[in-house]
Amino acid sequence: MVMRVGGIVSGMDIEGMVKKLMEAERMPLERLKQQQTQLEWKRDAFRDINSKLLDLDNMMLDMKMTRTYKPKSALSSQSNAVTATVSSSAPNGTFDIQVNKIATRAINVGENTGLDLQSEISAEYAKDHTFYTYNEDGEAREHIISVVEGETLAQVLKKIEKASDGNVRAFYDASEKRVVLEATRSGKYNQNENGQEISFTAESNNLFTNLLKLDESQETGGEKAEFTYNNGLTISTRDNSYTLNGVTFEFHNVTEGNARISVQTDVEESFDNIMNFINKYNELIDAMNKTQTEERYRDYLPLSDEQMEDMNDKQIELWEEKAKSGLLRGEASIQNGMVELRSSLQSPVASRGAYSLLSNIGITTTENYLDGGKLEVDEDKLKAALQDNPDDVYQLFVNSSEEADRGLIHRFDDALDRVRSNIEMQAGRSTQTLDNYALGKRMKEMNERISDYEKRMIRIEQRYWAQFTQMEKAIARLSEQSSHLFSQFGGMM
Repeated sequence: MVMRVGGIVSGMDIEGMVKKLMEAERMPLERLKQQQTQLEWKRDAFRDINSKLLDLDNMMLDMKMTRTYKPKSALSSQSNAVTATVSSSAPNGTFDIQVNKIATRAINVGENTGLDLQSEISAEYAKDHTFYTYNEDGEAREHIISVVEGETLAQVLKKIEKASDGNVRAFYDASEKRVVLEATRSGKYNQNENGQEISFTAESNNLFTNLLKLDESQETGGEKAEFTYNNGLTISTRDNSYTLNGVTFEFHNVTEGNARISVQTDVEESFDNIMNFINKYNELIDAMNKTQTEERYRDYLPLSDEQMEDMNDKQIELWEEKAKSGLLRGEASIQNGMVELRSSLQSPVASRGAYSLLSNIGITTTENYLDGGKLEVDEDKLKAALQDNPDDVYQLFVNSSEEADRGLIHRFDDALDRVRSNIEMQAGRSTQTLDNYALGKRMKEMNERISDYEKRMIRIEQRYWAQFTQMEKAIARLSEQSSHLFSQFGGMM
């Protein structure tokens, strides 16, 4: 940092004078910095709108799903024994289900081994050992584990699990010092009537029989589930679930006679799904409309650091609130975007169903034009449409044709993409450099102008100091000459 001391000869406050002169010189620079800040605010305001557009865009996938408009619910008269989940394609109605057996996993509990998990395996068991599980077709699958002398029981159990390809769980019951083998899947795969799901040979030094004290004949479980559908169709399944006609039944226990499953359209859920979209849409329109209606306070410019030092936080907040107001007013990408989004939802759909307009199902724009086209809902009318004609409501929103019968949500999604693209051309994304969008290019240009002006300020300040230094030198020379003349006159006297 350069230290300058002026006014020693003249007695003038040179530093203060230079400071005052530079304050005047810096006024154009302050205006450039204010313009720079306004560009940043404008970019951020655009991005706030785009963030709300993205929130709606993220809803589009769900809004194109059948389940959004035709969700189904299922109730069971014996929910402790059987429950059901339903897809949107499942027919409404009632189903009688009698669960005769539930599917179980095969399990084999060994006898007391006298070992613990850290017990080491002796040399007589240090060889390959074989066990079997069965695939979907009932074919035996051979699994081999290679046991090494000195390995611990814990290591051997891990080898069994790994070799089984995930079909067997092997663990140790510490309280009884016994090993447990358990199938990880329910149902019967071994097609032999009395065959085990986990089998192994019984040779004299077999690891499973002699060391782990397991007897394959002691295996229990490994049974299929069995149920009767509508008193006429009996089905066996390896899992405790089964899907018929869009309804997935889950078995928890045997039933007492028939359990009744009732399937119906969940009007409240579909109503809530549509309302979530409308509320999010109204939030967006409200935000976009505000940018076009809020007042522009042109006398409120961004504050400099010096100005902020003389204000408290509340004063700064109120000032900047007015300084940011109306920055996007008149922006075509916002005005045209609002029109495009409204039009995408208000144009008729050439549907073959009962509804061609949102107003047919109770969704209309508000009467107050100052709202910018927000939507309001006749709840009773919408719920009635969802109850009586859910398929036609779905077609109104989601028909995927490219023609005049293209659904409203597809049209709206297309409009969203165009509006977002137009705004991104103006304000870019946070991951983009300044060169990639219009405001960024202006900001880059402004940065360069500010940098150039700051360099110019340095040169101007140096020039002022040089001029005052020359003045000081001139005064010093004049003082020396005066003293010399005075001394000459004094000598003559």
